[in-house]
Amino acid sequence: MESYQNPPRDSWRGLCQRAMSTQQPEVAETVAEIIDNVRRGDDTALKEYELKFTGARLTSLAVTEAEIAAAAGEVSDELKSAIATAIANISKFHSAQVMEPVEVVTTSGVTCRQCQMPVDRVGLYIPGGNSPLFSTVLMLAIPAKIAGCGRIVLCTPAGADGKVHPAILYAASAVGVTEIYKTGGAQAIAAMAFGTESIPAVYKIFGPGNRYVMEAKQQVTRYGVAIDMPAGPSEVMVIADEKAPIEFIAADFLSQAEHGPDSQSILLTCSAGVAAALPAEIERQMSSLPKQELISRSLEHSRVITFDNRDEMMDFANEYAPEHLIIACEDYEALSRKVRNAGSVFLGNFTPESAGDYASGTNHTLPTSGYAHSYSGVNLDSFCKKITFQHITPQGARSLGPAVEAMAEAEGLMAHRNAMSLRVNYNLR
Repeated sequence: MESYQNPPRDSWRGLCQRAMSTQQPEVAETVAEIIDNVRRGDDTALKEYELKFTGARLTSLAVTEAEIAAAAGEVSDELKSAIATAIANISKFHSAQVMEPVEVVTTSGVTCRQCQMPVDRVGLYIPGGNSPLFSTVLMLAIPAKIAGCGRIVLCTPAGADGKVHPAILYAASAVGVTEIYKTGGAQAIAAMAFGTESIPAVYKIFGPGNRYVMEAKQQVTRYGVAIDMPAGPSEVMVIADEKAPIEFIAADFLSQAEHGPDSQSILLTCSAGVAAALPAEIERQMSSLPKQELISRSLEHSRVITFDNRDEMMDFANEYAPEHLIIACEDYEALSRKVRNAGSVFLGNFTPESAGDYASGTNHTLPTSGYAHSYSGVNLDSFCKKITFQHITPQGARSLGPAVEAMAEAEGLMAHRNAMSLRVNYNLR
């Protein structure tokens, strides 16, 4: 873990660099090859990649109804109850985001309307490598269903035995998703972007993933496929004061680190005592956790940064633009009003990131790698598009016409001017 004290502003850019950024050229080349092979090789290429990466020998990519039904029997009642709680809260929060149509008379005789329409076909990518992220099924499928998306395609890797984790299948079934395919990584993104014998092409792809998944999502946008955001390795920033329980901060670091070796955890504090106490508490808690090697690799590029004043601390937080931001301070509300760039914010000492990851109601599919400067996390809007309508009466044409004619002529677009002039003059007959 790296430690810094009052870093000068001209060093902030380097401190905001994510671990994955130094290897992107190699990743881009590998992903481009995978995409090309899937486009040319169809289902055969997908099966070959699953054998190569997971050891699964697949005869079919589609998950059957029997497999979905069998999965329910492998999920404990306790987990089913937890999933039901999460579904209720996520549904409540995202249902509240439904927008009514907007209709405005902008000038006499001119009416403009905006309506929200669902994206017809969406693809959901569910990671299944280090952890089977069945919670991501809920985070993506629930708003897709609320939005009214006509077709929801889910891709997730199988294990070496050719089976998808039962919790993923149960979660999908619980929210009404039944079109599920056994493929993961960059090859799954390519399959949903271009379509294969088994997997239909979609208009927009959602879901988090490692650096290869993120790169694949970015590359397929060149072919007219939309994505939710560039969602790569996960990250958390904790802002803590001297009264924050050190065991909470360490637990948040470790929960982030177990996502994968590329994950990053950062502590910002004005308390030298908190900064000094954190490493030992992390070591103490880590000793009882699984995945210690993976966590250790993640912590290698995690950081503790101490500032003398809170304004600089908040400026750095906004420069970093974290995916997850935990404000573990007594005056968390005051500090929250200074947040300009973050994916999702967790306020107070009793609001861990894991609450939002699973069941509080907000979405956990969030912008990483600094993209929170310009992207929102997934929400109901992500599964919709806005269509505008306008209607002009004869009176409206006479009223608006001169402005349209003057502007079109000024731009040298005389056919545009004529299209309005004909209507204005027609009304004068």
